[in-house]
Amino acid sequence: MPTGSRLLWWLLCSLTLPVATLAGADSSGTNPTLCVVTYNLRYASPTGPNAWPQRRPLVVELIRQLNPDVMGTQEGLYAQLKELAADLPDYDWIGLGRDGGSRGEFMAVFYRRARFEPLAFDHFWLSDTPELIASTTWGNRNRRMVTWVHFRDRHTGRDFYFWNTHLDHEIQAAREKSAELIRKRVAALPADLPVLLVGDFNAAAGANPTYDILTRDGFFADTWTLAHVREGENLGTFNGFQRLPVGEPRIDWILVRGPAEVDRVRIDAWQKNGQFPSDHFPVAAWLRWLTRP
Repeated sequence: MPTGSRLLWWLLCSLTLPVATLAGADSSGTNPTLCVVTYNLRYASPTGPNAWPQRRPLVVELIRQLNPDVMGTQEGLYAQLKELAADLPDYDWIGLGRDGGSRGEFMAVFYRRARFEPLAFDHFWLSDTPELIASTTWGNRNRRMVTWVHFRDRHTGRDFYFWNTHLDHEIQAAREKSAELIRKRVAALPADLPVLLVGDFNAAAGANPTYDILTRDGFFADTWTLAHVREGENLGTFNGFQRLPVGEPRIDWILVRGPAEVDRVRIDAWQKNGQFPSDHFPVAAWLRWLTRP
């Protein structure tokens, strides 16, 4: 990136995307803030110009700045996630490769071990045979799946579900069928427990039937539209390692089911010396549940 362009980019980000100040706020109170992040890490590649060894410290620095309580990542490979976990010792993680075991990309869930207890977790594939590992039946070449965790917040005693996914990037019908399957399975959960659904949906929020399927009739609400403050409002979430996607779609979402107050949301376009940590920007939401456990 030329020096002049880099300076202009940095000035834009400095003006529109201030460093987080609410992360982890009121963590000891009766209604603590929950910082939720979704982040497509881009799978680890050993070759430049965006090789994982160069990006790894930047990804870690950005995650530490956001200071999430719970985070869903997409595309991470097993060795890559192990390295990330080693760099983030306050977190544990749960996941399964989309090709089974440690093979393929993960929809990993990272969480603060001191705050959250995972009571249950599971995985299913986005296909007509969801329990069949690595199954695809809707024409998509890549296997797509969901990893979910039932958490208990040790600070409040509250239970909630956290679901993480990555929908297909090529076939619209596969995205819509995936959304229908996710909605059907979430509808079968206990009605009194809130649900967070995060991921890379490969669909424009507010402008794609996939989004409509998940949000129609108020089934899920978009934390972006609920938030009192929105940071990075003019940005898309896919940067391709090379551009500031002004005016482009928001394809990474944090959806919520259940009463919540969303203090703020952010598309975080931080970079360092012209290097983006990933080809997606992370999305963060700071929210509080409105009902007692």
